[in-house]
Amino acid sequence: MPSIREKYGRYSLFVLIALLGVTIFIKIVPFLGGLLGAVTIYILLRRQMGLLTERRGWRRSLAASVLLAEAVICFLIPVSLIGWMIVVKIQGIVIDPRSLLVPVKHLAELIEERTGYELWSEANVRWLVGYIPRVGQWVVAGMADFAVNLVVLLFVLYFMLIGGRRMEEYCSAMMPFDRRVSRNVLHEIHLIVRSNAIGIPLLAVIQGFVAYGGYLIFGAPSPLFWGVLTCFATIIPIVGTALIWLPLAGYMALTGAWAPAVGLVLYGTLVVTHVDNVVRFLMQKRMAHTHPLITIFGVFIGLSLFGFIGVIFGPLLLAMFVYFVNLFKCKYLDGNRVCP
Repeated sequence: MPSIREKYGRYSLFVLIALLGVTIFIKIVPFLGGLLGAVTIYILLRRQMGLLTERRGWRRSLAASVLLAEAVICFLIPVSLIGWMIVVKIQGIVIDPRSLLVPVKHLAELIEERTGYELWSEANVRWLVGYIPRVGQWVVAGMADFAVNLVVLLFVLYFMLIGGRRMEEYCSAMMPFDRRVSRNVLHEIHLIVRSNAIGIPLLAVIQGFVAYGGYLIFGAPSPLFWGVLTCFATIIPIVGTALIWLPLAGYMALTGAWAPAVGLVLYGTLVVTHVDNVVRFLMQKRMAHTHPLITIFGVFIGLSLFGFIGVIFGPLLLAMFVYFVNLFKCKYLDGNRVCP
């Protein structure tokens, strides 16, 4: 039986760890996106790291540098270019508000002509002009935050690749399970992260590309820009891509292009929306099967907690919560020694 001094030392150490952990977490919250991004990319690259170092005998520093360059080329540069495309569009509006006011006024006139409802009032114009600078400030702050988190991501990812195996063994040893269950937990995390980190962006790109084809076919204005926005709209639960192609079809109808507008609505409903089901079915055998409700509510949770990177980590947190509940039920309520 432990003595009073041993209990004092144990609980004092626990309190110190908890206090320091909470303090560090509070201070590190602004860099959470970069840390979570590093964990995500590490999980995607860990097999390649093992192949280069264990089978081909590369030095870990060289292998980590090569994989870091791969991450920059394959993941970070495309995301940065897409983000920059949208930022340039928004900055152009902030610098020259007339570039937005003119088409908005034209749209308001079309709506008034077709419905008789007046949108272009002096109060609405003042609100729009006052709101544009705030959008510009938000974009600048977002770009600065993205740049800082990008540096953090690359820095952390390099050292995770260098010491990945030791890190995984340490995390496995710290888990409150036996070795077999710990391996299962890490394997489940690996599957879920791969499913979200590859599946969600891949689905977004495919739906955006298919929607871009529809915008070209039916003569939508600025098809590439709206195709890129459709990629991002896929992460929004329930409404998804309809948030882009439905208003765009409405605008085309207001301009008098009724046939292309109806065609775009049918194309979006029958083709773009159902691409989601086809791609998920094809990816199901190679990745973890995540229930749609977990994905939907996970995205809501992740966006509120982590921002854009929460699209991946929100469903991960919710899926791991369900997994741990099932593990608790199997091991302690049902009394099974062998649990998944």
